[in-house]
Amino acid sequence: MDFKKHLETSWSLTLQFIVPLISMTLVMIFASVLTLGILAPVTSAGYMQAILLMIREGREPKVQDVFSQMKLFLPLLGFAVILLIAVIVGLTMLILPGILIIFAVSFGCLYMIPLMTDKQFGLIDAVRESISISLQENVIEHAVVVIL
Repeated sequence: MDFKKHLETSWSLTLQFIVPLISMTLVMIFASVLTLGILAPVTSAGYMQAILLMIREGREPKVQDVFSQMKLFLPLLGFAVILLIAVIVGLTMLILPGILIIFAVSFGCLYMIPLMTDKQFGLIDAVRESISISLQENVIEHAVVVIL
């Protein structure tokens, strides 16, 4: 992975579309806080899809893009509830299992939302494919992305 190239591309696109990106970020944060985090997964999915289209096609992101992935609300809400229960159980057993669950899900589901929005995968297929991608070559680079 050429980090220098990715950083240069990201920086130039950020400067080119700074106002829409800031507007989208503020709307996403406001919607997430206002709904106590319930809309956070779907607004971040819409945000991520807008970023992917900006990078791939040079399309200017719009504030409406934040809410463009509402069809993923129930699957992502169910996933979040199951994950919350698993983390709570892990943290009550001892602190370490909960932390390991958080790290494992962060690492394994790194590409889940882009696969769901861009490739139109279902939740289970997106999780499987994301784990597969994360465990392919350059596992250390994927771990660095999770840590950052």
